Amino acid sequence: MANLSGPQISAQSGTFDSTTDQRAALGGSMNAGDGRQFRYCLAGAVDLVAGNVIQSSAIVTAHLANTPPAVAVGATSFTYTPGAATGVANQYAGGYLQVDTTPGNGYTYQVSGHAAIASATAFTLNLTDAIQVALTTSSRVGLIANPYRSVIQFPVTTATGSYVGVAPAIITAAQYGWLQTAGICSTLISGTPALGAMVMTPSATAGSAIITTTTNLVVAQFVGTMAQIGVDGKNNAVNLRFLD
Repeated sequence: MANLSGPQISAQSGTFDSTTDQRAALGGSMNAGDGRQFRYCLAGAVDLVAGNVIQSSAIVTAHLANTPPAVAVGATSFTYTPGAATGVANQYAGGYLQVDTTPGNGYTYQVSGHAAIASATAFTLNLTDAIQVALTTSSRVGLIANPYRSVIQFPVTTATGSYVGVAPAIITAAQYGWLQTAGICSTLISGTPALGAMVMTPSATAGSAIITTTTNLVVAQFVGTMAQIGVDGKNNAVNLRFLD
């Protein structure tokens, strides 16, 4: 295959590889040199299917808009109390703490790790970045997972996360591999979009892209443009354009 390069490249150089050990940073980029680009991911609990459109793990709404304690400038950990939802250890490692209400409104901090999360029970949240504006109980904070951790097939009709790419090969559940995010890619298609038509997700078929219309545009997550006439239920060439 083509030579691969990029700032995040590691010993895992093949886009068809799937491994139990992590060999690059989640979200790390790779360039095939022919217009195709890739991002490194961890598959969720189900195998990823070659050609399927993929999304980030489902957003946990109970882990958003939570009330922090007082947290001083320079702190790299604090006691976080979530809403009524559980989480596994390091679910948000490499992801983000976002502040949506003053004090500290608008800041985003990377998470380094945490223990398992029990429903509505305080735990220690560890940050890679130090707090820049002190938080108070008037602030509101939320947790967003790294988009490339525990990725899943794009669901039917309604997104539960963000579009992150197309699987260029099978990635075994709970293993690491690459998603394609730009360039020509064999992608599952719903309907019969014309050559050059913009396609988006979600659709009525899990893991597929469908032609963008004025009706579905309100929920559209753009995938790319057709590089051939689409055939319903087939994997056709799409020029992925959005992420890289």
